[in-house]
Amino acid sequence: MADTTPYMTVKEAAVYLHLNEKKVYQLASDGHLPATKVTGKWLFPRKLIDQWLLESSHHGVLSDRLLFAGSDDPLLKAALLRIMQQQHYQALYSYMPTGTQAGLSLLAQGLVDCCAVHWGKAEESHLRHPALIRQYAGSRHWVLVHLFKRQQGLMMRADDSDTLLSEPAQILKKRWVIRQEGAGSQRFLKDWLHQQRLAFDKIQASVRALTESEVASAIARKVADIGPGTESAAAECGLTFVPVYQEAFELVLPRQVYFRTLLQQLFDWLQSPEGQETARQLQGYDLSQCGKLVWNGETKE
Repeated sequence: MADTTPYMTVKEAAVYLHLNEKKVYQLASDGHLPATKVTGKWLFPRKLIDQWLLESSHHGVLSDRLLFAGSDDPLLKAALLRIMQQQHYQALYSYMPTGTQAGLSLLAQGLVDCCAVHWGKAEESHLRHPALIRQYAGSRHWVLVHLFKRQQGLMMRADDSDTLLSEPAQILKKRWVIRQEGAGSQRFLKDWLHQQRLAFDKIQASVRALTESEVASAIARKVADIGPGTESAAAECGLTFVPVYQEAFELVLPRQVYFRTLLQQLFDWLQSPEGQETARQLQGYDLSQCGKLVWNGETKE
């Protein structure tokens, strides 16, 4: 068996893992061993098998790092930076804000440990988030953990705060910042426009931003007039914020990652006096249910 072969058969995986083939079949069928079925035959990605072995070790060889992707948020960024500093940089928290759906794709590929998501109103998140998550491979072995609620709405400059009082035709003429497809803020923007009976393809999109910070920056720099975002992102850039609804900001992660010390330290920090004060200063957060396990992929509903 060549070590360069990216995929292994059941027989090759059994030899590689020093297990019998029956046990390999069982682990794959139960979803514990990374595998995929092609024309009825199991194939095992060597890269993911190696990662599975590392993470199955005592406390996991990767217990000194935690990789995040998904939705952008100022409080999550602040938390991870401060935790690393408190730990004297003995562990790595890495956060790449890719947008909700791109983050879930990275999680499904085993490239990150956690994905931050937001996908609509807070009171609907118990339905919307699991429905979205189930579209991805491996989701039955994921869990959904609540971080906080935050205010979602529209950002604009203070000198342009009468924008939303304009006639629909004038709103369409404003220079909009839009987000990439698959971002929770892009979904919010389309929903809001639909409620206002405005067509998304009729707005004047002057900038496409990949994060909420980029949206706020574009408006502050006057290369755009209005865009979707959160109260905290608006406050960072001194923008006017028009709240539309409260949303749930949650983490999706494989079940075994939930028990990692580094993740539990994130929950602890957010609930600490420092975390609470940081959230208050950033504005627009509710941490009352932080760390609550809200969905289990194996739960039969």
